Amino acid sequence: MPGRRAQEWVEYHHERAAPSTYVAEFVWDHTAPAEGPFCTDVDGNVLLDMTGHVAAAPLGYNNPKLTERMAEFDLPDPAKIAGQDFYVASGPLDDHDFPAPADLMARLTDRSSHYGMDTVFLSNSGAEAVENAIKICYDHTEGQYGVTFEGAFHGRTLGALSLNRSKSVYRRDFPEIPGVHEVPFCDDRTCDAASCSCGFFAGESSQLRRMLRPGRGYVHPDNLAYVILEPVQGEGGYRFPSDPFMDEIAALCEEHDLTLVVDEIQTGIGRTGEFWVSDHYSIEPDVIASAKGLRVGATIGRSEVFPDERSRLSSTWGAGDIVATIQGALTIDVIDDYDLMDNAVVRGRQFLESMRDADPEPVVDVRGTGLLLAVEFDTAERRDDVMAAAFQRGLLLLGCGEKTIRVLPPLDVTEREISLVVSVLTDAIGEAA
Repeated sequence: MPGRRAQEWVEYHHERAAPSTYVAEFVWDHTAPAEGPFCTDVDGNVLLDMTGHVAAAPLGYNNPKLTERMAEFDLPDPAKIAGQDFYVASGPLDDHDFPAPADLMARLTDRSSHYGMDTVFLSNSGAEAVENAIKICYDHTEGQYGVTFEGAFHGRTLGALSLNRSKSVYRRDFPEIPGVHEVPFCDDRTCDAASCSCGFFAGESSQLRRMLRPGRGYVHPDNLAYVILEPVQGEGGYRFPSDPFMDEIAALCEEHDLTLVVDEIQTGIGRTGEFWVSDHYSIEPDVIASAKGLRVGATIGRSEVFPDERSRLSSTWGAGDIVATIQGALTIDVIDDYDLMDNAVVRGRQFLESMRDADPEPVVDVRGTGLLLAVEFDTAERRDDVMAAAFQRGLLLLGCGEKTIRVLPPLDVTEREISLVVSVLTDAIGEAA
């Protein structure tokens, strides 16, 4: 691995492609057999994919629960329309065959109604969902400042880049939105709200509370447009927050009437056993940014957060990608119809217990909720060696943070498939050790 055909395709691709973030010379042959977590490359090798395409393929490859429903659909041309200028549907409202963008928005507000959310703006990507989230917050609050967290990653467009606090390569030498402050993200499992190893809590208070303290802090709460938070940091290392940290965020939002934006682009859509990761914690988002497994970008919130004035928001293909919105709506239906959030809890527990029982020496932590899973190693070099050894065995993995591997199975992954992942992964760890 990679085989001759894969090497040829990779070389051909990079003759014209701009440098980007490719992590493995894996070339998927989309005409070859693939189902669930299994796929075939252009050399005929069958691989076990635990990247989930960075959580953008929550049902894996060619899942019949989805493809059988999609097979009834005849692809139109154009398959994308100017969806913020016109509308698209498939027949009368009370008797239509395929979900329209309006149906996808209804599914999203239904699953976010406990936060009072009733409005959605559809776009093309997660970065756009974040850009629109902070844009409406600036408009709604008229504040000039934002708060993000150390280790955060929110996208690669300039506004989203301004919120990133993970690797310097993402932001270096690019212009940024001014006035974005950062505080530590607390993932200290021993945190007691008085002190923690990350520095968020110290001296019986938090850095964010001291920042916002009226008369003594350096940001007045009335001038704060938003606090933006990943409920689990993705690119930053699959860092799961402590409960006292999330309780403090919730308390400060309540005390100061802060607008909380939660970036659920990698974490949401049922992967953790709840539809949103936010549902596991005490926080109450005002705005949710979603994408990846949703197949489109979505900025979800209460109607009063969105601008009333026409043309403050728009997007040529937002709410106009016919195929992607059908896929997104049907993905949500499949997750509900087949109880895949329950399966995520059971299979995630199986992975965690199996890896902890194996207890391979270079592994310093195994963590996760549902099928949002991570294995952390003693060094970055070891992590990279494990990923390379796993690839040679046909197991696709993605790194994150400094020395962590993320594991993102399809939500309907089986007991046998998890056992196979653990077996191949522990063999690769043994070789790297």
